[in-house]
Amino acid sequence: MSFYPKRVKVLTYECGSGNDPQAADFDRKKGGKVKKNFEDIVSKVKEFETKTVAVANAQDDAVLEAVHEAKKRGIADAVLVGDEEKIRAIAEKLGMDPAGFEVIDEKDPIQACRRAVQLAHDGKVDMYMKGLIDSKDFLRSVLDKEVGLRTGKPLSHVCVFDLPFADQLLFLTDVAFMTYPTLEDKVHIINNTVPVCRACGIEVPKVAVLAAVEVVNPKMPVTVEAAELTRMNDEGKITGCIVDGPLSLDLAIDPEAARHKGATNRKIQGDADILLFPDIHAGNLCYKAIVRIDGMKNGCILTGTKVPVILTSRSDTFETKVNSIALAAVVAEQMKREGTL
Repeated sequence: MSFYPKRVKVLTYECGSGNDPQAADFDRKKGGKVKKNFEDIVSKVKEFETKTVAVANAQDDAVLEAVHEAKKRGIADAVLVGDEEKIRAIAEKLGMDPAGFEVIDEKDPIQACRRAVQLAHDGKVDMYMKGLIDSKDFLRSVLDKEVGLRTGKPLSHVCVFDLPFADQLLFLTDVAFMTYPTLEDKVHIINNTVPVCRACGIEVPKVAVLAAVEVVNPKMPVTVEAAELTRMNDEGKITGCIVDGPLSLDLAIDPEAARHKGATNRKIQGDADILLFPDIHAGNLCYKAIVRIDGMKNGCILTGTKVPVILTSRSDTFETKVNSIALAAVVAEQMKREGTL
């Protein structure tokens, strides 16, 4: 069973083509490589200097297995912060050689977070990852005023799905962090997510601002906000992307539905790159439906921080954790090149 209809066209293209589809076609003719799936992301990671992730409370089987796989595949190195005795015991059980990683012994979970996040804060590592610790305690370290990763911008979460039937990446936001984003919050979410798209090879992503309907209804405030975001994009107040809303989910991801509904005047006609959800309920339900029904490959990070933050749940698969590390690595490289890391 597939949650998403098959795409007819894919408009992801290499950096440098701007808003001009003809320029995008020209880039393709020149041989520019379009990033289409997580294997492409992993290949891209190997083109630059290896990034390092600090893992807070690394004494967790699934996390250690993921960082071991990431190192083995050349995706990233890791500094493991936590109970060294437990880390080494788990590593031995998994057949890992802990000597291949730097291990910082800190048995107190809160202090382990603090020491790990400070490595990222001080620029000694490129990414920060949650291990065996409650999410609320992990996030406290991210937001710590002294050693955390605040940038002055609101934080948001993005989950990237590999759509095998469309040979494309789809970016879902915010499905895990912001509960009821305001209009201003949604501007920040877009601004946080667009650089993630660029890091994955989509220079000018299409942002579908989702609602239950595709017309403005004053009794449905999310449709009014969606129209306002579209207007802000048209006026150059939101840049680096193409914003269209309100859009129903079918118009955002299904070209056939867009044609059937006669949406020929819309900037997005079933070819969205980013799905911007009205609230965490809609986003999280959609995310879990895709994961549980389709089981598609995905990776998730927290953005708006000084370095990419890998915030996975214990229920996430081994593959999702590895993909999240790879995603964070390409974003870290993009931030470095843009001077934000």
